[in-house]
Amino acid sequence: MRAIWKGAIAFGLVNVPVKVYSATEDHDISLHQVHNADGGRIRYQRRCEVCSEIIDYEDIDKAYEDDGRTVILSREELKSIPAENSHEIEVVQFVPAEQLDPMMFEKSYYLEPDAKSPKAYVLLRRALEDTDRVAIVQFALREKTRLGALRIRGDVLVLQGLLWSDEVREASFPALETSVRISAQEREMSAALVDSMAADFEPEQFTDDYQLQLRQLIEAKIEQGESLDTEETFGAPAAEAGTGEVIDLMDALKRSIERKRGAAGGGDAGGKAASAKAPRSAAAPAARKTTAKTAAKTATKTAAKTTAASGGAGTASKPAAKAAGAKPAVKAAPAAKTAAKTPAKTARKGA
Repeated sequence: MRAIWKGAIAFGLVNVPVKVYSATEDHDISLHQVHNADGGRIRYQRRCEVCSEIIDYEDIDKAYEDDGRTVILSREELKSIPAENSHEIEVVQFVPAEQLDPMMFEKSYYLEPDAKSPKAYVLLRRALEDTDRVAIVQFALREKTRLGALRIRGDVLVLQGLLWSDEVREASFPALETSVRISAQEREMSAALVDSMAADFEPEQFTDDYQLQLRQLIEAKIEQGESLDTEETFGAPAAEAGTGEVIDLMDALKRSIERKRGAAGGGDAGGKAASAKAPRSAAAPAARKTTAKTAAKTATKTAAKTTAASGGAGTASKPAAKAAGAKPAVKAAPAAKTAAKTPAKTARKGA
């Protein structure tokens, strides 16, 4: 596994350096789109709707739209937000595990100690074991401030991402408000059915049949020579960041307890852990539909169909071409291409 992030758990005044790893992975086979006539890769372009140019990633900023107005946020402005740059996993509460609704659970991460001595890491793990509690934490990952829960899995600390409260929808179904009468016999029969299917959950007994059959199909086509020579694409490794040193544990623990007691006695209700953070804006940007773009697409499709119907160069079907041992024709007729572009440009200018 490769660490996706480095930081430190702030446990009072104790600093616990850790490396963060994704605890789960997607086993689905990755598929991409190709042209069915020649197997050419279909790629999406980042095209500007104003100047129609293809834009590089370094020239792309983010924006928020509200009530017909758009606010552009540069990368420098987003990086200036302190929470987005923090590499601290801040423990804010210790709560009973049963108080966490499974509906709030998100992605899971393994935490590995990132120091010469794992003593601080083991101390936090033992504290969770001895108190039978889960640590609620706040942290920043991939340009987002996140809520999480620290719990134990074997000997490893696991960071479980949590949804924010306003991200969980309320269920309201009128059909469930209707009074329904269930007889004692029906309840007994349903209970008997449950008992007949009762077992201990063993995840390894379950398999994804669709993915297995999809892989068999792919392997069969490779064995039959139905494959093309393609260039392999590699992703960039995740960025890594540094971390701090561990301070004296006993001194840090004593000072943490004294700080909490002093805050409680002086009327400072809760100190740092209880300080409310600025509320997040949960409003999602509304999706925009550009009239000019829609008109251009419609005109392009209409022109292409008209040209094809009037005798434009056709394309041999893939099965027929394969059976004849010939390569299928893939180039569209120049007339069709020209006719498709002209109405599109006209529609954009007129929009």
